Amino acid sequence: MPVSPDYRPEPHVQELGAEFFDPVEAADFPMALLRFRNDRAARTVGLETLTDAEWTAHFGRFEPLPGNLPQPLAMRYHGHQFQVYNPDLGDGRGFTFAQMREAGAGRLLELGTKGSGQTPWSRQADGRLTLKGGVREVLAAAMLEALGVPTSRALSLIETGEQLYRGDEPSPTRSSVLVRLSHSHIRFGTFQRQAFFQRKDQLERLVDHVIAYYYPELAGAQDRPAALLGAVAARAARLTARWMTAGFVHGVLNTDNMNITGESFDYGPYRFLPHNDPNLTAAYFDSAGLYSFGRQPQSVFWNLQQLAGCLAQVGGEDALVEALNSFGPAYRRELAGALLNRLGLARGEEAAEVAFANALFRAIAEGGDRLRWEPFFFDWFCGDEARALGSPRGDIYAGETFAGFRELLSGFEPERPERLADPYFAGPEPQELLYDEIEAIWAPIAERDDWSAFHAKLAGIDIARRAYDLS
Repeated sequence: MPVSPDYRPEPHVQELGAEFFDPVEAADFPMALLRFRNDRAARTVGLETLTDAEWTAHFGRFEPLPGNLPQPLAMRYHGHQFQVYNPDLGDGRGFTFAQMREAGAGRLLELGTKGSGQTPWSRQADGRLTLKGGVREVLAAAMLEALGVPTSRALSLIETGEQLYRGDEPSPTRSSVLVRLSHSHIRFGTFQRQAFFQRKDQLERLVDHVIAYYYPELAGAQDRPAALLGAVAARAARLTARWMTAGFVHGVLNTDNMNITGESFDYGPYRFLPHNDPNLTAAYFDSAGLYSFGRQPQSVFWNLQQLAGCLAQVGGEDALVEALNSFGPAYRRELAGALLNRLGLARGEEAAEVAFANALFRAIAEGGDRLRWEPFFFDWFCGDEARALGSPRGDIYAGETFAGFRELLSGFEPERPERLADPYFAGPEPQELLYDEIEAIWAPIAERDDWSAFHAKLAGIDIARRAYDLS
């Protein structure tokens, strides 16, 4: 196997012990046809040199990577699903396949799967992933990365040759297996499971493990559970703010869908805003709008409360409350910073940032259905008013609705304005990923196995990523 010198295997998850996972076998798929490989992501862990045959062997047949986990591990966890506790969860169609160090940064990363077969936690489900579901996840991860959102990266998508029956898709439909590259798949629900069984010893083990491998700067903290909660809250605040500025609706913000490193992952039902709509939901079954766009900060805080409740078994109450309450101020700071980052503007005084953020949201809201979410940020990138007024939406921006926004904008300096020289910004429209476009990308795949629109979209998103170059 021609791995590069940047491949540094470090499987540590098994150190947690048998209470946290179940060794499993991947499904024996009738076919393994490579549909997507992310060499840019693979390069960060030294796997870009794999041939397609080797790639398929590891990420379609799940032959172990050298020096890594000898067998996949299905993680055990509980969780609140739509705020109802469920103790019958766990990796039901996925597993942790490998862990390795990131080239350069040195972070511990891991490969996790979706659609890799049944596990002890499948609950009579087939453990599979539809090909359409895999396509949607690849697109979501690419778009979120381009917009500066901390996200898992889709590493591989392989079609597996089975016929699946799903109520929300025309059946039978094609099957696939996805591999994603993430910082960690340890979830809030991982803590919830140990708290449910009142295993203080295992909670302490889990806290120690997470600090050792993901928050080593907390090693000397006096109250380690509270320090960890504060750090997780800070990461969650940044993630939530980035979702909001990307106009992204996760759809299923259950506690088992939030991890401790502040990365977004597991894109089942999701939406990107067509225009400002706080009530937009992504899941057709979210009839109450619990996880609507505008309620995402509230939902994340609720999930942090559940994590705090788990840590209360091993940490001090006052310190945990203080750590939990840090989320609100952190979110407000992160939201202002994320808005400026998306607009290519340098940070300013806190009061000026708050006033600007308020004016921005008011202006977008008053723009109504005429003003699409993503084009607004594209038009005003680096604060170039002339460019915005010359855009197809210039008449909206020239009106009284945007007067306050334009005035406050003049108080901020562009950051790296040379980015506007990229040809991407010479076009009239940005890359978007709205629902109808995803359906249009899928239709030729389903009808005639035509992947050209899928690959063209990924290429377009990558052009946008490099043009924005968001931090």
